[in-house]
Amino acid sequence: MLRIMSALPPPDADALEHSARLARHIQSQVLAAGGAIPFSRFMELCLYTPGLGYYSAGASKFGEAGDFVTAPELGPLFAACTADAIAPVIRQLGPEAQIVELGGGSGAFAEVALKRLLALDALPARYAILEPSADLRQRQQERLRENLNPLLGELVEWIDGPPEAQWDGVLFANEVIDALPTPRFTLRGGEVFEEHVALDGEGRFVRDDRPADPLLTAAVRHVERQLEAPFADGYRSELLPQLPYWLQAVAGGLRSGAMLFVDYGYARREYYNPQRSDGTVRAFRRHHLVPDVLAYPGLQDITASVDFTALAEAGTGAGFDFSGYCNQASFLIGNGLEQRLAEAEAKARDEAGRYRLRQEAKRLTLPGEMGERFQAMGFARDVEFGVAFLAGDLSHRL
Repeated sequence: MLRIMSALPPPDADALEHSARLARHIQSQVLAAGGAIPFSRFMELCLYTPGLGYYSAGASKFGEAGDFVTAPELGPLFAACTADAIAPVIRQLGPEAQIVELGGGSGAFAEVALKRLLALDALPARYAILEPSADLRQRQQERLRENLNPLLGELVEWIDGPPEAQWDGVLFANEVIDALPTPRFTLRGGEVFEEHVALDGEGRFVRDDRPADPLLTAAVRHVERQLEAPFADGYRSELLPQLPYWLQAVAGGLRSGAMLFVDYGYARREYYNPQRSDGTVRAFRRHHLVPDVLAYPGLQDITASVDFTALAEAGTGAGFDFSGYCNQASFLIGNGLEQRLAEAEAKARDEAGRYRLRQEAKRLTLPGEMGERFQAMGFARDVEFGVAFLAGDLSHRL
């Protein structure tokens, strides 16, 4: 659960020096660009600058000691249920099926998913992790080397980019789209402006709105047509016009198979609710919500919620059939959460272990935790997910 900002201690001296180095790099980019860069570029530099960006440096990101907790880091239940959802797809595709996971986190998901797929007799021929962070890749390798038997360990490999050759299998991404550098827009006099980041007189990062390019303008007008109402002047939010191109790129040569995305967000009408007039971009540090996303570059995660209507458009536009959309609680319950929890409790060594599992299930499913904020969406080509999305279907909201 997030804590209030006032309880967050300031970064230590080493962290501040690290942030200052990245800030100087971003300042040089701003000056080279003529005084301002799009917010999406600022977000990209904050998160992914080699050696300095939030996801590229070595500080702990996941778990109670990090800045946030993802579902796979809570325990085995999320990954086990997800494995149950994709197992029918693997079986339909046969022995050459592959799994590609985007952004492997600590490796917790791969570890549990492979063990569960082995139990289900649905192992892929290859489990590839596309991880751009060298530090996280090393942590994943260490974890899986220590916790997987050689049979499973041999299936895992790390790739530097999406598969270029044709392949059949499952593409899986948990909390990936929310970290894509996103453009921000606002309206002035009915015209679309794009949020940029500039420097004030003392070199601090400040917001600066500039006329949007044709791609972002067209994307905003498309959303307005869908909503059947123009955005009010001053309304500010995010939009990913590059999402269809990103999805096609990460799928690579996926020929037959499925794509499964789990993330936090909303269907379009809720995403662009008139009352949500400053968008969804926010920053997290040490499990605290940080109001100023321009502060402490490299020390805080910057993220934006997902427009699941846009994701549905991108997936079907890429030639896949829409398979389903539901919240995380329904997805997990519909894919065996009760059974997986009972099995895990039976194997727990003591009551403390059983208690942790029950708390994990609650955090994954309760409305005030991850249950409704996070949602799952699937696409398929030449295969079917089976029962994966039958519980709590939300496709009518799209």
